[in-house]
Amino acid sequence: MPDPMTIASGICAAGALVTSWQLRRRAIQAEVEIRHLQAELDAERHAASHDPLTGLPNRRAFYRLAATLLTDAAGQPLIAVVLDLDDFKQINDRYGHAAGDQVLVSVAQRLAAFAGDNLVARLGGDEFAGLLATPTIDRRWIEHATRRLCDSLAAPIPLGGLSVRVTASVGLAPVTGPGQLTEALDRADAAMYRAKSLGVARPPRQLVDTAHLAEC
Repeated sequence: MPDPMTIASGICAAGALVTSWQLRRRAIQAEVEIRHLQAELDAERHAASHDPLTGLPNRRAFYRLAATLLTDAAGQPLIAVVLDLDDFKQINDRYGHAAGDQVLVSVAQRLAAFAGDNLVARLGGDEFAGLLATPTIDRRWIEHATRRLCDSLAAPIPLGGLSVRVTASVGLAPVTGPGQLTEALDRADAAMYRAKSLGVARPPRQLVDTAHLAEC
């Protein structure tokens, strides 16, 4: 006949194993839930700071990231860039909004490729902005950079069985310090709209306020 103490000990050991297994299972489930919640939080943060169509930072994120870059720039020359597509409404009207979205995605990808590790964003609609670190701020560098950007944007954009070309007006202005970002963007924006209204041909010309403009 089995010893009652042995049986009791066995039951206790089995119970301890079951309890340990249950605790381990609950710990694993808790870890999974935490990772799931963290992923949801990261997705929400990304959605709040990025444009859902192009994946670029949105307007709010651009100003926040740009302010950080300017604080950490340590005197490195930076240039604010504002870009606006010309007659974009005609693309939507002629080819449909899906085609217009594809054009915006393509422009965003080309702008990001041009900027490299620099900050670029979609401010809204067909307007984009960037903050570019430069080796120097002079007319030759800005003309060369604008020409490369215009060449990139000028390449045909495939839309199903056809392709379209887009033109853009670009304004640039040096940023002299963290507190000058808004002013520099305003100057770049003004230069961009002047380029759009005048149809300025590239290469860009220098304005008296040291902003630059170009019509790609």
